[in-house]
Amino acid sequence: MPHLTRTLSLAAVVLFGVAYMAPIIVLGTFGELAKETRGNVPMAYLAAAVAMFFTALSYSHMAKAYPVAGSAYTYVRRSISNKLGFLAGWVILLDYFFIPMVIWLIGASFLHDAFPSVSLSLWLIAFIVVTTVINVIGLEFAKSVNSLLMIIQILIIAAFVTLSIHYVTTDGTTPLFSLKPFWNEYAHLSYILAGGAVACYSFLGFDAVTTLADETKDPQKTIPRAIILVTLAGSVLFIVTSYFVQLAHPSFIFQHIDSAAIEIAKKIGGDVFVSFFLIGLVVGQFASGVSAQTSASRLLYAMGKDNVISKNFFGKLNNRFSTPTNNILLCGVIALIGTQIDVLTAASFINFGAFLAFMFVNLSVINHFWVREKQRSGWQILSYLIFPVIGLGTTFWLFISLDKLAFTLGIIWLCLGIIYLAFLTNMFKKDPPEMQFD
Repeated sequence: MPHLTRTLSLAAVVLFGVAYMAPIIVLGTFGELAKETRGNVPMAYLAAAVAMFFTALSYSHMAKAYPVAGSAYTYVRRSISNKLGFLAGWVILLDYFFIPMVIWLIGASFLHDAFPSVSLSLWLIAFIVVTTVINVIGLEFAKSVNSLLMIIQILIIAAFVTLSIHYVTTDGTTPLFSLKPFWNEYAHLSYILAGGAVACYSFLGFDAVTTLADETKDPQKTIPRAIILVTLAGSVLFIVTSYFVQLAHPSFIFQHIDSAAIEIAKKIGGDVFVSFFLIGLVVGQFASGVSAQTSASRLLYAMGKDNVISKNFFGKLNNRFSTPTNNILLCGVIALIGTQIDVLTAASFINFGAFLAFMFVNLSVINHFWVREKQRSGWQILSYLIFPVIGLGTTFWLFISLDKLAFTLGIIWLCLGIIYLAFLTNMFKKDPPEMQFD
């Protein structure tokens, strides 16, 4: 009988999480964040990093307590209640469904701008087909592809930062070390929080690695370490990169917000560098798409094993490759919706579900370690009470900074989940089916 095999090392899991973040997206979304924060992009990433670090600590604690696939769904279900666990899985499922589509749509949009004779839909379909084939074949193949694509991304980011530094030092009007990118004359806390709420989208890689627990060597140690390492790596990369880019272009005004990074690339490196940057950005979106589709399919597999959703469809593995092929293909089919909607509409779903799930996980740590197990001495006070409260508070602060469209769409999805839970539990009279952790 096919089964998931434990082949992934710490390095491979960290690589997966960082690839899921698509590090080069810090450049791809720079214009939108610059506009949102009034030219204080690094501060938005710093605010997001603080919130995400404390939440990542909570994830690492829960990953050690429950070293199995399922992400927030598993942690909340086992530590608080089956019904809340289902809702945590439901809201994060929305993210996992839509993140691959958003990633592929961004890449397709850039390619369509560069080659307008080829339709955006055709580029999107090409992304979907190639990524789906890689994931059906299996994680070992995907790991090899991601290693190459990550190297290309990092080189492009390093070149962008180096050219930004060269531009600033040559220009001579701005010091290389300044607080202005973090807090300029237009800065306001509401702008920073709104930008931070958007920037958190880039940090979802630490959640994604938890879905690989069933395929990781010694997951009880490896997954918690990977969660922290992915969060720290992303924080440093996003803050440092956005700092030097903001120095090179202090203004938050661009000819085209969506392609602001191309405008900056031309400013600091000319037309030749613009070409290299475009290639790197598309490669980054492709690498992130591989990871995003993998995570979505694994979360569906975890819920399928539980029979919360159809076990016959979602809980099956391919006989040849031992991968959840049905789920991988479903993610690809859902992404075809991207041919009919734009990036902003799709992305508006994502952070609502992520923040809600993050708050659930912070509460899980408090309930599991502090309340149930009564671990309340010394360092445990910080680890299992104060830090999760900080994670909960900062995440809630970003949550209420989301725009109205995100709330509206998110509430609709949450209500659908509550209705389905009522159906599944005979109007909440019984628990959802129990997950089998094998």
